[in-house]
Amino acid sequence: MQATSRWPASPSVTAILAWLLLLSHQAAGEKVLSTNSLNTCQKNSGFSASFFKVIYSPENNTLDINMMATSTIQGKVLFDLTVWAYGFRITHQIIDPCNIPQTGLCPMTPGKFNHPFRISGDNMKGASETVPAVAYTVPDLDATVKVYVNLTSTGEPVACLEADISNGKTVSVAGVKWATATFIGLGLLCAAVAKKLGRDITAIRILANTLAIFQYFQSQAIIGLTAVHLPPIVQSWAQNFQWSMGIVRIGWMQRALTWYQRATAGRASRIFDSLGAVSVQVLRRGLAIGETGWTRTAKPDTASALAKRDNILNESGSYVVTGVQRVAFRAGIETTNLFMTGVAFFYFFALFVVLSIVLAKAACELGNRRNLVEHKRFAYFRSYWLDILKGTIVGICLIGFSQVVILCLWEFTQRDSPAEIVLAVGLLLSLSAVLALGTYKTIRVWRRTRTACSYDTASHGPFAGAGVFDKFGSMCIQYRPSAAYFVAPSLIHILGKAMFVALGQNKPIAQAIGLILFEVGFLIGASVIRPWMDKGANSFNIAICAVQFVDSILLFIFCNVFSIPTMVLGIVGVVFFALNAAFSLILMLIVITSAIAAFLRRGPDAEYHTMVDDRALFMKTQTHKDASVQLDDLSAYTRGDAAKDSGLAPTRAMANH
Repeated sequence: MQATSRWPASPSVTAILAWLLLLSHQAAGEKVLSTNSLNTCQKNSGFSASFFKVIYSPENNTLDINMMATSTIQGKVLFDLTVWAYGFRITHQIIDPCNIPQTGLCPMTPGKFNHPFRISGDNMKGASETVPAVAYTVPDLDATVKVYVNLTSTGEPVACLEADISNGKTVSVAGVKWATATFIGLGLLCAAVAKKLGRDITAIRILANTLAIFQYFQSQAIIGLTAVHLPPIVQSWAQNFQWSMGIVRIGWMQRALTWYQRATAGRASRIFDSLGAVSVQVLRRGLAIGETGWTRTAKPDTASALAKRDNILNESGSYVVTGVQRVAFRAGIETTNLFMTGVAFFYFFALFVVLSIVLAKAACELGNRRNLVEHKRFAYFRSYWLDILKGTIVGICLIGFSQVVILCLWEFTQRDSPAEIVLAVGLLLSLSAVLALGTYKTIRVWRRTRTACSYDTASHGPFAGAGVFDKFGSMCIQYRPSAAYFVAPSLIHILGKAMFVALGQNKPIAQAIGLILFEVGFLIGASVIRPWMDKGANSFNIAICAVQFVDSILLFIFCNVFSIPTMVLGIVGVVFFALNAAFSLILMLIVITSAIAAFLRRGPDAEYHTMVDDRALFMKTQTHKDASVQLDDLSAYTRGDAAKDSGLAPTRAMANH
């Protein structure tokens, strides 16, 4: 056995790797390198494996191999092995299986091969020195081993095999998922507490910022759902935010969903049931190692010939997952259960919020009847709780719009069962109808009040008392009144991205270009119009738009349309992770510090100017109507009602005060 080792000592690469280790702390554990799938990298390969698992332990210098393979090779062979990491060749070895009798591969014979074995002792001499120590600690190692099987007699390559290498370290950790989900929950809770304390403007700001961050988390999840072959570190980072799309595995739920699918004439996939006999290839990029680096390769012909809803099988008999199916596999969810998993979490969340409001209403009424609560307490909630409930449902629809559109449209391409297709149609149409009605109502009020009222405050004056704010205020609460129409471009932005992701799973380049167009269009519109409630909110949201646009550019780079060297792709992947990890932390710190400061101040709402009493501007003459009647007419006009000659009932805003 001959071995050579070369690991570049470039300062830039070393700095990136060292900095990456600082950003992603991993619990100390046993050093190990492993691979779980073996791919063929040439046509008519004489050796293929449907199951392949290799574990190398440097502590005892052993290599455990277990595979189910098929061979058409006859005769003695040599293994020409090369290991690549981030585009650099780490080691190159020529291995003669005749020197390792445990393998049973000398000579190779046609037929099935199912013989686990271990290589150790003198046969592994020098192996530990060829692997750099950093390979055991870098999270989401982007390394690949490629083996040419050459006939000893002629040197002709009769098979080509490659496998991705993992060290078990990853940036996809439960701590990040729980931290981000808890942050969103606490943000919503703080907004509710601020509202209860009478600090309406503070509550609006906290709620708007929390929802903006939640939508940013969803954009990170959408990156992982694309069919682009992402670097391992990008896949893992995006996986941290799939909870925002309802992609969370719960054991009993998965069993129930599998039963439901089979009971409704569906056919459930069995990837996880067959992991002991079949490998699963999680595609990282559409590339294969050539003699001088990485080159483009096409997908297997068998993959494109299969039905859309089936899991892809390659020529060797192992599964291939990418895009939405890749996210499902990494989450431990069968691909045919993904749609129902996301929908179930959406319904559970909606049901929990609705029941909370209903129970709160019942508790208020019970407390009032038994004189446990003062009659004036919660008077507005008790009187208009139904409108508040409707508004809450609209807010839930807005939060889950991206999730529902992606999952429902993707279900149309999968056709997991007839009942699930009907559910997808009904959910998508009902959600779209609610948001379309809300958008229409919001723009209608905006068009009327834009001419009737010329003021511009953060308190959403044009919507106050109109009956629209309780029902549809969640759609425009983050915008200034004069730019409430911006809710329409926002929904179009979400819908366009979701359609490209859900319907373009076989067109990764089109997905990347589509996301770039929508992100740059939304960024330009946000920068020009600046629709949010104040300068701080505009800066906050425009920064999010800018980062999302940069992410879409990096996503297009991952498509490798211009055959960029793998080292560059690896660095770009690290940049993607570093940028979004730092930006996420900064956003959360900004919201936390601003919320704490708002609660500590005595009167945080005092920094916002209250609406000037300008009722005299709307008086025609003193002889026809007095000021109070004229103001009532203005309120009726705001609601869209016809002006009345007599006095009107007090508005809800007046009742609330």
